[in-house]
Amino acid sequence: MSSKSIFQEEKNPRGIPKAPFIANVEEYLGGPDGAVETPLRNFQDAIAKYRYMDANLTQRRKGLEDKIPDIRKTLNMVDFLQERRDGKKKDDDLEDDLSDEESVEDSKKPMTTTFELNDTLFAEAELEDTDTVYLWLGANVMLSYKLPEAASLLRSKLDLAETSLKATVEDLEFLREQLTIMEVNTARVYNWDVKRRRERRLAEETEEKKGG
Repeated sequence: MSSKSIFQEEKNPRGIPKAPFIANVEEYLGGPDGAVETPLRNFQDAIAKYRYMDANLTQRRKGLEDKIPDIRKTLNMVDFLQERRDGKKKDDDLEDDLSDEESVEDSKKPMTTTFELNDTLFAEAELEDTDTVYLWLGANVMLSYKLPEAASLLRSKLDLAETSLKATVEDLEFLREQLTIMEVNTARVYNWDVKRRRERRLAEETEEKKGG
């Protein structure tokens, strides 16, 4: 069987080919005199391709695991600003003690916060009451959004990233199963060939003794 035919077997939902398990080595090789060099080389090619996919997906998984907390943190901040603007994030007891005018005035006060400049450096800033935020979209692109639009966009990105992470984890598990199968196939074919060579050598020695 060629390397190409190996990768035409059943595939997972993302198109990663399933490795065939070689249950009967002799039948797979086409009989007791079947050559093992080409199948073993094809197995190694298949293993190399699986490992390449594994490396790419591992990198993708790491990127998503780094990205998701940032999206979630940004979404939480946008939600907080929206709730603060709508007056929904007030303590019930405090709200009872304030007049409607005082409540509105309090929600309009600038909010003091800190923001991260780098891993170890933070700065303090005052956030004016606003219905607009600016979001980085990547590639040095920043756009302004109204708070509801920003929240909707971030939720969409978060759902997409979490779905992608789940699929990536599933693909990695699937890939590692296929790698194990191909390594087992390699060992089975190699051991079968070793056994065949030994049996042939013993048979030849027996024939020589009879002839002697």
